[in-house]
Amino acid sequence: MKQTLATLCVLGLLVSPVLAQPQGVLGAPTKPQIVPQGKATPPVAAPRTPVQQVGPSTAATSLGASKPGKPTPVVPAPTNAHAVKPKPKPGKAAVVGALAAGAVVGGAAAVAIAKPTPALPPPAEPPKPEAEKPDPNKGTTTGAVLPRWAALRSDEVNLRTGPGTRYPIDWVYHRRDLPVQIQREFEAWRLIEDQDGVKGWVHSATLAGRRGFVIKIGDQTLRKSAADDAPAVATLRTGVAGRLRGCAAKAPWCEVEAGGFRGWLKRDAIWGIFPDEVVN
Repeated sequence: MKQTLATLCVLGLLVSPVLAQPQGVLGAPTKPQIVPQGKATPPVAAPRTPVQQVGPSTAATSLGASKPGKPTPVVPAPTNAHAVKPKPKPGKAAVVGALAAGAVVGGAAAVAIAKPTPALPPPAEPPKPEAEKPDPNKGTTTGAVLPRWAALRSDEVNLRTGPGTRYPIDWVYHRRDLPVQIQREFEAWRLIEDQDGVKGWVHSATLAGRRGFVIKIGDQTLRKSAADDAPAVATLRTGVAGRLRGCAAKAPWCEVEAGGFRGWLKRDAIWGIFPDEVVN
């Protein structure tokens, strides 16, 4: 009996620590700890990063594309006309009172003069050989081909109705480098025609051998090279005049210069060159 009690006491000592162990050790759910909370803190917005501006790509720049925000320059048309009518000058009084044959001079009657005895006719001269007819395709003074192109040398050129200073001024040109077409020659004078079909005579000293052009069909885009998709250099308005730098035989594009810009224009958009002409 005593041995049995001793055994039970030993077993009680062994079991009591196990029973005294908290249940959480065996994986039983424990009661969550309640933490007192204060006022809720509002969320803080994330900082905004400025959007990076992306410039044109290197490939676009290498192809010659125009930079964004940089407009193509425009060469305006002339504000005044290429040619204007001259202002009329006060006319001089006509000379009146010419003496007629048989008139009374100084109150005295004119004395009749006896008719002279008719002289014998001079001997007939041998017939002269017929002169060669001038070639209409060549100038009678220079022998250069007609028609041909020239440009006005200065900003004031008088266009007269005939080959001489005794003929009245019909128009006054105010456009240097304006192209004109020479159609006839007479000594130092040249019959010219402008882009509007006006014809008249100018002195050869007012013309230059350099070649010019004028825009005849709408506004034209001056290109960096001879291609429709080439970058634009400038826009030339109708009536803009400039210099013709070069044009190959039957080439659709010509190199020109106008308003301080240099580039390429289509041949059929300008006046001042023949369809198949070569300009070097």
